[in-house]
Amino acid sequence: MIHALRFLIRALLALVWVIAGLLHIALAFPWMRLSGRLYSKKIWSVVLLRICGVSVTQSGTPVTQGPVLFVVNHVSWLDIFILNFARATAFVAKSEIRHWPLIGWLAHGADTIFIERASRHAVHKVGVAMQEHFERGQSVGLFPEGTTSRGDRLLPFYANLFEPARKAGAVIQPVVLKYYHHGRRSDFAAFVGEQTLLHNMWCVLGSTGTAIEMIFVPVIWDGQGEPPVRAELSRSAHQQMDQILLS
Repeated sequence: MIHALRFLIRALLALVWVIAGLLHIALAFPWMRLSGRLYSKKIWSVVLLRICGVSVTQSGTPVTQGPVLFVVNHVSWLDIFILNFARATAFVAKSEIRHWPLIGWLAHGADTIFIERASRHAVHKVGVAMQEHFERGQSVGLFPEGTTSRGDRLLPFYANLFEPARKAGAVIQPVVLKYYHHGRRSDFAAFVGEQTLLHNMWCVLGSTGTAIEMIFVPVIWDGQGEPPVRAELSRSAHQQMDQILLS
């Protein structure tokens, strides 16, 4: 009963906050500068995480200025909002999210870069969009595993989308997300397998004790000089992130 009541209250508050976000995007974003839109996205994400009962701690030093590619392990639908907690970021996400009720509309309005994995030209189109963000000095978030995991180990990386960062001279910084439940490493909030979004939200919003540690790893390329090939960048990021996940 307590779980159900907690879920209901948080879900209603989150729904109101998502609708408020959609209205803000529709009515205010067209008149705001880029810096204002990014600040709004950051604050909106911080409030959403608090509504969901999720706490976030941060270690390491994030790149806060200029173009950067954040390379992030993927565990949950919460991941996007967690990174926005540190710096408002445009994420590369699967196109299916675009069709999720409310969340998909919000992601579209918040500058998410959608990739149609079945398309032959998907990587090229996404690369062009990433280049445009880098040229504006923005940060882009990439989930190179291509899907979610339980958060204890990394899946293999797809290296193709490291290329736009190489070409743009963007800094590349890995970010590790460690999920906890009541103080212990846990896959409780992981959105994996056949679980539906609603079921995952039932678990997360109805519970207490969900916490995420966000660890910013030292940059693997600072955007200066001749960059390593994308396969080497992918290997370096994977190795460093996997070591931190296992620690």
